[in-house]
Amino acid sequence: MVREFAHAKLNLVLHVGRPRADGMHPVCSIVASIALADDIVAEPKDAGEDTVECEGVPGHNLAARALAEFRSRAGGDLPPLAVTIHKRVPVAAGLGGGSADAAATLRIANTLAGGPLTAEELLRLAAGLGSDVPAMLEPGHTLVQGTGERVEAVTLPALAAVLIPDSDGLSTAAVYAELDRMNAGREELDAEPLRGLAGSSADELCAALENDLELAALSLRPDLRNRLDALTAAGARGAAVSGSGPTCFGLFADRAAADAAADELPGALVTELR
Repeated sequence: MVREFAHAKLNLVLHVGRPRADGMHPVCSIVASIALADDIVAEPKDAGEDTVECEGVPGHNLAARALAEFRSRAGGDLPPLAVTIHKRVPVAAGLGGGSADAAATLRIANTLAGGPLTAEELLRLAAGLGSDVPAMLEPGHTLVQGTGERVEAVTLPALAAVLIPDSDGLSTAAVYAELDRMNAGREELDAEPLRGLAGSSADELCAALENDLELAALSLRPDLRNRLDALTAAGARGAAVSGSGPTCFGLFADRAAADAAADELPGALVTELR
């Protein structure tokens, strides 16, 4: 049996460019890995096909696709697997839960197969699965560019976070479509300011939270503004929508401050940047 944790993410800064000819949107983003994680267990089987079961998510999932793609590209000795995903990360929440599951499944498969794919090969495979998957191949904070395929590790200050998820998820495709309708994509993306920001103080980072998809998410879900305001009123040093939403988050100096704020916010979850 092999066990991996699939850590969720927060987009602390997300700059989005105008769509390319292929319809994809280039991005430049500071992505924080957080303690909140799904728990994934894989057990080799004597025979049969792979099975991937994800609690609370019926039908096909991205982890199953990741395992199938791995088998199609790797020549290692990988037995049939029974993979079980114990969900902790809210679904369709802008937290990258499905992408994290896929990335963790790739790590498991490559380990059990004896490491047939190099880090670069795994990155290319991950990029074909979705723009968030490459940044989650190696858990940790990252600066992401391109359409997710260019990833570099960064160091972020220690902070706690309060998340306000929503059972009514937002479609990533719908949010990007709304961004295009609003003609809100950037003409140019520059990683240098974000690279400098990643190495800044907690105060500077909290003050610089920015998400180009937030305006589109708020256009589709105006009620999210109330959650951002509530986080700020509860003492958050900065608040934003994560990714395409609808999860709103606030950053706090430490766990005690985050716990105190969460007590005032129904449905809130407390986690930490890790």
